[in-house]
Amino acid sequence: QVQLVESGGGLVQAGGSLRLSCAASGRTFSSSTMAMGWFRQAPGKEREFVAAINPFGGTTYDTDSVKGRFTISRDNTKNTIYLQMNSLKPEDTAVYYCATRRQFIWSTSPTEYDYWGPGTQVTVSS
Repeated sequence: QVQLVESGGGLVQAGGSLRLSCAASGRTFSSSTMAMGWFRQAPGKEREFVAAINPFGGTTYDTDSVKGRFTISRDNTKNTIYLQMNSLKPEDTAVYYCATRRQFIWSTSPTEYDYWGPGTQVTVSS
């Protein structure tokens, strides 16, 4: 099994920054073979893709909403990924989820991820 735990969420003013972390653990987790990603879900909306990263550090983003403002990274020695969020906007308010899948290549579809964290709330005030 794989466990994921997010941290770093909170309340921030528009224009501010936050850094989310997601620590992975478990017997079957492998930082060298499993892609990881960040998704978010606002009240009344579907869960949406934010960013993903493969074990070698290759990344992809939801271009329209976060490109140029958010940066995903990973530290395989700590089994941890990060999401640096800058220039935050009120529309970034959501619960942010970390996910991983038993594939090297990332996916932008939440249905293709095998394990999920409980989420961390990010609230951006105007």
